[in-house]
Amino acid sequence: MSDTQSNRWKNEKKHSVPRDVRAQILSGILIMFAGVIVVKLFFLQVIDHGFYSDLASGQHDLFQELFPERGDILIHDDKDNNLIAAVTNQKLAFVFADPRQIKDVAKTVDELSKIFSWDEETKTSFTAKFAVNTDPYEPIKRHVSDDDLVLIEALKLPGIDYIRESSRLYPEAGLGGHLFGFLGSNSDGTLSGKYGVEGFFDDALTGTPGFLRSEGDIAGRLIASADRAFQPAIDGADVVLTIDRNIQYFVCDQLKKTVLEYNADGGSVVVVEPKTGRVLAMCGLPDFDPNNYGQVANIDQFNNPAIFNAYEPGSVFKPLTMSAALDVGAVEPTTTYEDTGTIMVDGWDKPISNADNKTFGVVTMTQVLENSVNTGTIFAMRETGQDQFVDYVKKFGFGEPTGIEIDTESVGDISSLKNKAEVYAATASFGQGITVTPIQLVMAFAALANGGVLLEPQIIDEIKYSDGVVDKREKKEVRRVVSERAASLIGAMLVSVVEIGHGKKAGVPGYYIAGKTGTAQVASGGSYESNKNIGTFAGFGPVSSPRFAMTVRIDNPHDVGWAESTAAPLFGAIADFILKYYEVPPER
Repeated sequence: MSDTQSNRWKNEKKHSVPRDVRAQILSGILIMFAGVIVVKLFFLQVIDHGFYSDLASGQHDLFQELFPERGDILIHDDKDNNLIAAVTNQKLAFVFADPRQIKDVAKTVDELSKIFSWDEETKTSFTAKFAVNTDPYEPIKRHVSDDDLVLIEALKLPGIDYIRESSRLYPEAGLGGHLFGFLGSNSDGTLSGKYGVEGFFDDALTGTPGFLRSEGDIAGRLIASADRAFQPAIDGADVVLTIDRNIQYFVCDQLKKTVLEYNADGGSVVVVEPKTGRVLAMCGLPDFDPNNYGQVANIDQFNNPAIFNAYEPGSVFKPLTMSAALDVGAVEPTTTYEDTGTIMVDGWDKPISNADNKTFGVVTMTQVLENSVNTGTIFAMRETGQDQFVDYVKKFGFGEPTGIEIDTESVGDISSLKNKAEVYAATASFGQGITVTPIQLVMAFAALANGGVLLEPQIIDEIKYSDGVVDKREKKEVRRVVSERAASLIGAMLVSVVEIGHGKKAGVPGYYIAGKTGTAQVASGGSYESNKNIGTFAGFGPVSSPRFAMTVRIDNPHDVGWAESTAAPLFGAIADFILKYYEVPPER
């Protein structure tokens, strides 16, 4: 061995690691690796056992949304001091396919078509979908009945599976569908709230879907040891309405009876608490059953007539005109006006007359309301001033949304008042040429009952989120419209309308009820239909301390022609029920 080789061997020997040390290092690495495996297995088999037990068998996708529970919609039962679920959930089957697992596409489609009664077009569509053997998921049908599910399970078709999911249930029959809306299908097969509270609060009710991301094998099964990201779903919030179950049921029931009795096309009723703006009842006809919304022939039936159907209100608008005149000091209840039966206004070449061409002679402003004198109302508007009158119409909230938290609110139309010709303000003073909604009208009368202060209608009491947070709604003042004095005076004048005038059938023995009738023609194509009308009664009571304000509307009754025979009696029946329900002592 040369000197150079000898030195190299000595250096290598000097720096080499002894075999026993290397064995110890290797042993340590193996022990650490085994420890990691043991810890991983501990988490998989013990800590995360429930997670994988629940999810492993049903995984057909590498990214799975975990669906939250949709929140309930609750209403009050003030007599029992309880909350009642007017909208809740029930568990039904959702059948789906994993085309990768389907062995015989033709047989699978044929067997399912017998259960679900598929037509040829549907069968062809599912045949094409099931033939894509790389597709891990294909929805088949939601809300499958237990009877059909038994048949499907008996077939034991490879690739066909189901899960139990929440289906919307509306257990309170007779409470009206417009208020709640319904849970309906979208074009992409997903579900969302439509109309009413379901539509307006769809995001809150739906909650937040969760997700699972994980690696999978070629069969689509989760690899338990792979990295994963899991976000649990957040359940939807419960929405508590201001509606009282007992009042709502009585209102809907009585409205239905009135519409049938007078062979009317439809109608609506809204009842609010004047001091808070809380909606106690809201009902409309024609109605629909949210449990069977697909049976509705015309989708217009989904629109809530209390907030959507704008119309010319007619004489029920006169108290608002008179309250404006009282507020500016232009008239007093005893101010007189001589009615000759007709009146000429700028911008119109024909005289405007009273209903049935009546003449009343010298009348006070109170008698103008009692007898529903068109010319006297124009006089009050003129005394107020045309521009100021228009301002008051806007201050009462007409021409803008009330802010009620329900889908499909309409704002009506007061655009004619932009015209400077007097005829537009003159006809608007007695409710023609402008359109309003029942919810706008009831909130305007509620403002009179509330000392002249307009409030937002409050349909939501509170929203209860799944994390425990509660969003409690509070009273919202919009603006002062008229003074307390003007509101008090108009209230007394409207009592005279009920006691002496056309509103007698709206009265309740033992109480002072304020209100006004309105029988309006139905505008169509620039003119009025001779054989159609809408009857309205709006008012509040008891006048000394109002517990309710209400608007009743009856659409085109075929057997009678005046609101005092249709809307007024319904108003009186509901008012009587509410006063007894709240045990309000008689005033006299």
